[in-house]
Amino acid sequence: MSSKNFTINGDLAVTVYKRRSSRNLRLSIAPGGKIRVSIPVWASYRAGLDFARSQHLWIRDQHNPAKPLTHGQAVGKAHHLQFVSVVSATKISSRVSNNNITVNYPAANDANSLEVQGIAQKACIRALRIQAEQLLPQRLATLAKANNFEHASVTIKRLKSRWGSCDQHANIVLNLFLMQLPWHLIDYVLLHELTHTVVLRHGPDFWHSLEAVLPDMAMLKKNIRDYQPILL
Repeated sequence: MSSKNFTINGDLAVTVYKRRSSRNLRLSIAPGGKIRVSIPVWASYRAGLDFARSQHLWIRDQHNPAKPLTHGQAVGKAHHLQFVSVVSATKISSRVSNNNITVNYPAANDANSLEVQGIAQKACIRALRIQAEQLLPQRLATLAKANNFEHASVTIKRLKSRWGSCDQHANIVLNLFLMQLPWHLIDYVLLHELTHTVVLRHGPDFWHSLEAVLPDMAMLKKNIRDYQPILL
């Protein structure tokens, strides 16, 4: 899969992907707000860019800039974020312990500054990884056993454009950012990847197999596309 990056209207970053499976031009906004256009391999990148430009009003409505992280904010399933202004501090630091994410910063700084927010983002991602490594393999095993699936391995990674993947050897990779989704959508992703252990590629057989274990699959598929996590 090849791709090129563009900017439209001066400030909106768009990535145009050429996919062998694409038959038409498709615009989407990935988790975290990344704008993507998928085009057939025979189409030009210019065609994808022009398509994005033609949909700029829809993009403006859907594309929400990241909001600052705030004191007391819940992060994933188990942690809460705490910003602490420390008079004697000379640098910004963070700590993830138990159920707390603590960001200490000098009193001269502001919690909404780019520097403090950047440290907070990294600490929150560490917390999400801890949660994902503890909870997702266990939940995946439970769903696999309940629905007669088998998988070879499960790995937690930070992914930018997908919630998970499964290769031909039934090795599953899950995005640590899944911990920001409600559990019913997490289960959708896990069952989606488990279904790939039986039917590798998307197609009628795949979607019928997924619907057999998840009758409300179509609604969940739509809901997860509309979900915008805070962290990416």
